[in-house]
Amino acid sequence: QVQLVESGGGSVQAGDSLRLSCVASGGTFSTYSLGWFRQAPGREREFVAAIRYNGNNSYFRDSVKGRFTISRDNAKNTVYLQMNSLKPEDTAVYYCSATSVLARIYWGQGTQVTVSS
Repeated sequence: QVQLVESGGGSVQAGDSLRLSCVASGGTFSTYSLGWFRQAPGREREFVAAIRYNGNNSYFRDSVKGRFTISRDNAKNTVYLQMNSLKPEDTAVYYCSATSVLARIYWGQGTQVTVSS
């Protein structure tokens, strides 16, 4: 069983930066593809960013391209989401996900990000 714990959320002003972290325990971290999703009030959970197990490829939703980066440190079982130039529309609960080679998906409990104008 894989457990994911996010941290780094908070309340910031538009234009500020935050770095989210997600630490995994259990399983074989280096074999997992990792991702970040977010869910704003009244909206469905949406994809934000992902990185492959080997870190060679990353993917982003269009609205965050150029502002967000995703990285992983397999030695620390941690995935990061660096968020720059934050906008009020980035306000949401951010969830970390890990997908195993058998396509099983694990989720963290989420961390709140609030961006005020």
